[in-house]
Amino acid sequence: MQQENLSILLIEDNLALAGQITRFLEGLGWQVDFADRGHQGMRLATSQQFDVVILDLNLPDCDGLTVCEHIKKHQTRITPILMLTARDAFEDKAKGFAQGTDDYLTKPCDLRELAMRCKALARRPSLHSDTLIKKGRLSVDSRAFSVEWENEPIKVTKVGFKILKALIDAHPYPIARTDLLQHVWGDEPPESNALKSHIYSLRKSIEHHSKQTILKTISNVGYQLQGLDDEE
Repeated sequence: MQQENLSILLIEDNLALAGQITRFLEGLGWQVDFADRGHQGMRLATSQQFDVVILDLNLPDCDGLTVCEHIKKHQTRITPILMLTARDAFEDKAKGFAQGTDDYLTKPCDLRELAMRCKALARRPSLHSDTLIKKGRLSVDSRAFSVEWENEPIKVTKVGFKILKALIDAHPYPIARTDLLQHVWGDEPPESNALKSHIYSLRKSIEHHSKQTILKTISNVGYQLQGLDDEE
């Protein structure tokens, strides 16, 4: 769907705030579906197609992190999730990103910034792509959070999976280090050596099965997948 007419799922139990967001986004010409309970939001997100899900962290029937994890696990097409919450502690944000959140915005927020972030998420090349992506002998399943090399499972961490997913989305092109940091940790980047440590562990896990260099470091640029034989 074109960005000028985005389809949004809003999962928010504050009816006054939900009304404000809905009126603002519909004023942009966007289509907004609404759920005030987590389980209702899960059903909508996994049975229909949306460009972006805006998800509150505090819901009356279940935690927003549970909703996020469920959506990411059961959707057949990748839909970015923007977590909208009053919780602003680093630990809360870290938990959100670990469960698959793509962006994080703290309440109260400027609705213009909310719309801007939705547009940015909708521009991501992975939007509405299949949850199972195969590049040669490498397979990445976003729904099952699994990685395989020639049908053999590869053990990776949650952070390692997000890094690999960003790399495979960018393939055959490299991804800049700054873009990778933003993709994995958003606006709360870790200490300087954390990315290198995760890259090292991911490379070691993959190459234990591939027996060849797959994850390449490109000096002054970032990282790139190679040798996948998917051009055949």
